[in-house]
Amino acid sequence: MAKGKDVRVRVLLECTLCVPTSGNKKSPGISRYITQKNRHNTPSRLELRKFCPYCSKHTLHGEIKK
Repeated sequence: MAKGKDVRVRVLLECTLCVPTSGNKKSPGISRYITQKNRHNTPSRLELRKFCPYCSKHTLHGEIKK
């Protein structure tokens, strides 16, 4: 079985509020989670509400490239 044809793939989720931007340069870190998704059922980018320890609240975490 080929490695590139797996149905379930690992994805990284990153907090959308902690990402350093021009207005938010004092963030102490970036919250990231590792999870899996089914490539056939969810072809688009995954977005989940997860707890961010740097923001101290539940925020939207979006899928990023590895």
